[in-house]
Amino acid sequence: MNATDIDLQRAVEQFLYREARVIDANDYKTWVTMWAEECLYWVPSNDDDSDPQKKVALIYDDHKQIEDRVWRLSGMHAHAQRPKSRLARVISNIEVEQKGDEIVAYSAFMLCEVRKNETRFWAGRNLHVLEQTPDGFVMKLKKVMLANNDTVVSNLTFII
Repeated sequence: MNATDIDLQRAVEQFLYREARVIDANDYKTWVTMWAEECLYWVPSNDDDSDPQKKVALIYDDHKQIEDRVWRLSGMHAHAQRPKSRLARVISNIEVEQKGDEIVAYSAFMLCEVRKNETRFWAGRNLHVLEQTPDGFVMKLKKVMLANNDTVVSNLTFII
């Protein structure tokens, strides 16, 4: 690994850590700015690679739908998030690949959610496709592959 690769690895890690901090803090207005205009936020159901045009997905949002999700979560419109979930996640096993103009990052996560005296743990893997802009990275794709996506998944109204 050369110095350029190390610098890219570190920059991507910092972006992923910042995204985790922002969504754990329920700072959705900042989170929405971390997306490219042409983007996809995808949480598959039942199979990590099922075609979301033919099979149900837990989340399959474009930029407008992400903005709608943020609007609901930012106000009094998400009844299932009153009170808001308290979240703390750990991101690890980050691997970075440069593919043309895109940067692909693979990672694992463990998320603790506490809400109404109930604690839930979520685990899985993330795939981020990032684009470098003059202001830093933006997400073109975030795919969250829950370890338990083939079981009954409880209320997932926060940002995973």
